[in-house]
Amino acid sequence: MTATTTTTTPRARRERAKVIRLTDGAAARICDILEKSEGRYLGVRVGVKNGGCAGMSYTMDYAEEQGPYDEVIEEKGVRILVDPKAVMFLIGTEMDFKREKLGARFVFSNPNQTDACGCGESVVIQPAKQDD
Repeated sequence: MTATTTTTTPRARRERAKVIRLTDGAAARICDILEKSEGRYLGVRVGVKNGGCAGMSYTMDYAEEQGPYDEVIEEKGVRILVDPKAVMFLIGTEMDFKREKLGARFVFSNPNQTDACGCGESVVIQPAKQDD
């Protein structure tokens, strides 16, 4: 009897999907906001919270420090810290900044969002499905 050896070739790792991508408009607005803060903040924290008529809403706040499990995205000169509890809800999201006739706001285009309330303040988000 002869022994056979089997060699396995490791599977190439697929690049990890970015949790959030920024448009040029969003990056420019965040840069502007952070410049006016005179260095008090290291970036912007993004997340989701339960609430609103549809069930969840996006959150944004100044980030004074980085948590041990924050997902850190540095893109276009901006640092975004994503709350670790929000990562699975935000994978693949594009963040934009829109100016309209009566105001301006950040807009999230999220492939995991399945519905939104009529007022636009809250959304229904399913966690991203894990690829095989």
